[in-house]
Amino acid sequence: MLSSAKNLPEEWGNDKNVAWTYEMDGLGWSSPVVWGDKVFIASTFPIKMNPVPERGPIPGQPGQNPPQGPPQQEVIDTSYLEEIYRWQVTCIDLKTGEELWKQTAYEGAPKTGKNPNSTYACETPVTDGKRVYAYFGMHGLFCYDVEGKLLWQKDLGVFNTQRGWGTGSSPLLYRNILFIQNDNEENSFIAALDAATGEEKWRVRRDEKTNYSTPIIWKNKIRTELITAGKTARSYDPETGKLLWELKIGGEQTIPSPVGNQDMLYVGNAGGREVKGFLFAVKAGAEGDITPTDSGMLSEGVAWINPDANIGNPSPLLYNGKLYIISSRGGEILCLNAFDGEVVYKGRVPGLGAVWASPWVYNNKVWFFDERGLTLSLNAGDTFEYTSDNRLDDKFWASVAITDNAYLFKGVEKLYCVRQ
Repeated sequence: MLSSAKNLPEEWGNDKNVAWTYEMDGLGWSSPVVWGDKVFIASTFPIKMNPVPERGPIPGQPGQNPPQGPPQQEVIDTSYLEEIYRWQVTCIDLKTGEELWKQTAYEGAPKTGKNPNSTYACETPVTDGKRVYAYFGMHGLFCYDVEGKLLWQKDLGVFNTQRGWGTGSSPLLYRNILFIQNDNEENSFIAALDAATGEEKWRVRRDEKTNYSTPIIWKNKIRTELITAGKTARSYDPETGKLLWELKIGGEQTIPSPVGNQDMLYVGNAGGREVKGFLFAVKAGAEGDITPTDSGMLSEGVAWINPDANIGNPSPLLYNGKLYIISSRGGEILCLNAFDGEVVYKGRVPGLGAVWASPWVYNNKVWFFDERGLTLSLNAGDTFEYTSDNRLDDKFWASVAITDNAYLFKGVEKLYCVRQ
């Protein structure tokens, strides 16, 4: 995320440069969005929850007998059907932190499960200043005007996800078209909807499984493309859904979104203990299947591959010809030359917690924060230098929203407006 703001604070804390806070009455890893003087957030409020189950011994751990016989078939937990939640969209005054309105999109039993560490509101809303679009995965898509009136809603189907962990891909709005990427274990697709009416313009089936990456629009020197990640990255014509190119990118967790400029797109998946997270640079104008014949070779559409990028959950950041990659855990920072993929530097921040939110640029610095609310900044350039003076006491998985003079950090306990 690149910010054009000029009056953002560079120092803050619980008692410093916090203009206001809003007490959260629901959970959601989705990020806040801002338009004019309004802030929009999506969340779910638990009305009735099942007791937290006790964790029994895990087969194969020390002191346990090894599992016997053939592998057991996965059993999907459906106890969530006994719970009750309220899915809600809230509008807050940017200047004062006052709640302007709150609407209930859906109330009842969840239609699918979720990871115990996740929420039922992982998708970030999107707005064009006239309407607000809140997507809650299998629980539906809801369109409100900016005063809170429901204009339309749409059910896109209910499908099982990997291990019942739920959904996370946010909607994308471009030229009055709303794009929804729903990759699951049964019926994956990407759909284009008329933003004013919710009418479906086109839908394309996808050979993908559960995916949490949000699609992007890539405006390059050749054309404008709709880019989706997955085990295979794909480009579509946003007007028709026609497939333009595809690239098998591997990895383990499909969480980060791609980033691009006029010449190249940079895409990869988060790696894991046993699987590397490769980073691919795709040339503008690529066509067809551009997957290299093996990981050590290029193709007509791939400019370079870095097999050691170790992409994490945060999306890569592209700034001034360099790519900055923040690892999910361990505090590792990697800076690459965007032209050829060569390593500019590797660094490590000791004591840094898990990082879920994506980084941003302000005042020629790269900023990012961990889930414990510690924000760091790196001087953009060829050397690894960081500062770590800013902290908010909360838990943060959502990425920051930025205005001309303020940050909006959404934690579990509060929404924080940080400005001078």
